[in-house]
Amino acid sequence: MGKATASKFDLPSRIRLVRYLALAGVASRRSAVRAIQNGQVAVNSTIQKEPWVFVDTQKDIVTYRGKRIFPEKPVYILLNKPKNTLSTVRDPQGRPTVLDYLQDAPKVRLYPVGRLDRNTTGILLLTNDGDLAQKLLHPRSQVPRTYRATTIKPMNAAVVEQMLRGVPLADGVARADEAFLEDSYTLILTLHIGRKHVVKRMLEYAGYRLKSLDRIAFGPIKRKGVPRGKWRFLTPQEVGWLKMLPDPRKKS
Repeated sequence: MGKATASKFDLPSRIRLVRYLALAGVASRRSAVRAIQNGQVAVNSTIQKEPWVFVDTQKDIVTYRGKRIFPEKPVYILLNKPKNTLSTVRDPQGRPTVLDYLQDAPKVRLYPVGRLDRNTTGILLLTNDGDLAQKLLHPRSQVPRTYRATTIKPMNAAVVEQMLRGVPLADGVARADEAFLEDSYTLILTLHIGRKHVVKRMLEYAGYRLKSLDRIAFGPIKRKGVPRGKWRFLTPQEVGWLKMLPDPRKKS
């Protein structure tokens, strides 16, 4: 891992230990609290179990599980994921992963924000901001995701009505926020549900088999101008929108 210091980005000279771990890409703040309390973090060779203690980012040596860590500049990337690609950072079988398409990206530890199935294409966000990633991945996250679903056989208006009305699945009713037919074989639908294979299961319940699935929007974030297999940094406005989303981990 490359060293990132205050000279490379706007890092305060003193920050809480829990934030230091989050900026180092080790974990979200909540997970970092547990790691610290479990004795996995040392400051200047001394185990530190107080998450909220301040550390000097210029002088203190912080280790996690015996390995020194450094804060990284937060990086936010949109990848237009190709087909036949795994949404993981590595694969024991040597199959292509999304990181294979980020060779020119900053040398920080990037993680996918959620997963797209191996053959599902489109928008996938990657970041080293563990806290934001955990917020977006929470089951109660309200991020709307828009998909273009192409089916084997033609659809009709009844499918749209069914998607909007809701489909009873094993893990609860799944309902689209918006849905319309682009053509008889192509359904555009928006959901804020992040369940596994949810679009595929909804269509199968309605009697349709997927030919292809493409995520075309993540909230207001679009992949316009980004060819398949290419990436770009999120704009400050896009990052701001993600950070302004309500945090479902916090009790109201």
